[in-house]
Amino acid sequence: MQSYALTVDKFLDHAAKWTGDREVVTADAGRVSARLGYAALRERANRLSGALEHLGLRFGDRLGTLGWNTQHHVEVYYAAMGAGLVCHTLNPRLTAAHLAAMVNEAEDRVLAVAANLLPLLGELLPLCPGLEHVILLDEAVDAETVADHPARIWALEALLQTRGKAAAWGGFDEQTPAGLCYTSGTTGQPKGVLYTHRSNYLHTLRALQADAIGLTLGDVLLAAVPMFHANGWGLPFAAPAVGARLVLPGRHTDGASLTALIQNEGVTVAAGVQTVWLGVLDHLDKVGGELPSLKRVIIGGSSCPDALIQRMEQRMGASVQTSWGMTELSPLGTISPPGMPVGQPRASGRPPVGLDLKLTDADGVALAVQRGVVGHLKVKGASVVDRYFKAGADALDAEGYFDTGDLANLSAEGDLTIAGRSKDLIKSGGEWINPGEIEEIIGRLPAVVLVAVVGRPDAKWGERPILIVEPRRDHVIDDQTLLQALRGKVADWWIPDRIVQVASMPLAATGKIDKNRLRTDYAAGDVV
Repeated sequence: MQSYALTVDKFLDHAAKWTGDREVVTADAGRVSARLGYAALRERANRLSGALEHLGLRFGDRLGTLGWNTQHHVEVYYAAMGAGLVCHTLNPRLTAAHLAAMVNEAEDRVLAVAANLLPLLGELLPLCPGLEHVILLDEAVDAETVADHPARIWALEALLQTRGKAAAWGGFDEQTPAGLCYTSGTTGQPKGVLYTHRSNYLHTLRALQADAIGLTLGDVLLAAVPMFHANGWGLPFAAPAVGARLVLPGRHTDGASLTALIQNEGVTVAAGVQTVWLGVLDHLDKVGGELPSLKRVIIGGSSCPDALIQRMEQRMGASVQTSWGMTELSPLGTISPPGMPVGQPRASGRPPVGLDLKLTDADGVALAVQRGVVGHLKVKGASVVDRYFKAGADALDAEGYFDTGDLANLSAEGDLTIAGRSKDLIKSGGEWINPGEIEEIIGRLPAVVLVAVVGRPDAKWGERPILIVEPRRDHVIDDQTLLQALRGKVADWWIPDRIVQVASMPLAATGKIDKNRLRTDYAAGDVV
């Protein structure tokens, strides 16, 4: 059989040839700012590869990005990866100090930055002496307005016009590094995960399975998950691979902006973390309206309460697919199939082919029974990390499985339910309390939007749980109602001693509940 390297440039090549007129749509605050077919986008991205070569970048060099979900960011993805460079996506919601540590460890030579992030760029540049060039994306900006730094500043359109030229794509080994993404750091120091072309390609094929994300040529996809978060869940590869129309919301993912895009662009599939869809629900409740084109909503990032899933399905008129994944998995791990009955409780689904799961005890020994018990979750597959970036030793056990740090349960049918993080367990009186089980029960209450349980120091018991709840807007929940929901479902000594109701749950940079912040704010049990 032919030798056919699995490199991600082939996705855009395929889209340009067979669905060249299908659009990539970019918006700003819900209003479309650009439309471009895949053929034209491929031509621009390829000429940008030539421009990067002119800037002196060579095979294997790293290019950082600080950008939103826009056409320009997609062009940088493919320009870098197609030429054998590494596209290092960075989260603009982090501090300049955190970003600088990642840029410097990665030894990024070029940084592509959204023009509306100039203030952050001004803080970052003095901390990154190794940067040689900065490319400004998305808006026409006078390069001279950027703070003084040895790096040369380019506006993307000017760079394409003066330095752009056709370049050879691919032609290298499929194990060549393609992307670099750092973990969120919610459970420790951020670690770099270096994706290869092969891992991204196979991840895309897994995601496109019918019982997974299952995009088709007829779909219009709204990618509300940030492109700096684990390759945007692989959606910038999956959409062109099948020729699906791709709608990119830019910086603004508030409810009004996303609702307008779904309605005006005829979006059929939308993907993002649950907090994004809360904004859409609140907007629809406030102003009315329907989303007739929307068929499926894919959520991930953290466990979603059943009450919120039911509210989404009833108000948005779409089937909700829950999923679980990690940066280290590229990121898709498991996903529930499309078309599940409305109101049915959701697990995080099953792994598509190409990924294997096992449950172990705390010492890493596989559990004799893998179904119906809670264990430490380990994974293995072609798009699972082997070792972290610049780490000497691999991160796998003797059988080649990666320890996710999650506690999980597999049902008799094989559906995965995350039972919490092993690091989140609360040790009270020498016994363990699992916050995930408490959160799942409270999350079923219709008046609850978000819920978290964290431990606080206790002189007698060592630790005790504190329950933090964000109620639905204009809803009041009595503390006794929350406690009563737990009685008879968990051991009495698991029931939290304190309850805090907050107007807005603190979120980490990736949209997950920020438990580190909650521990800091409420470790003493005091409301702040």
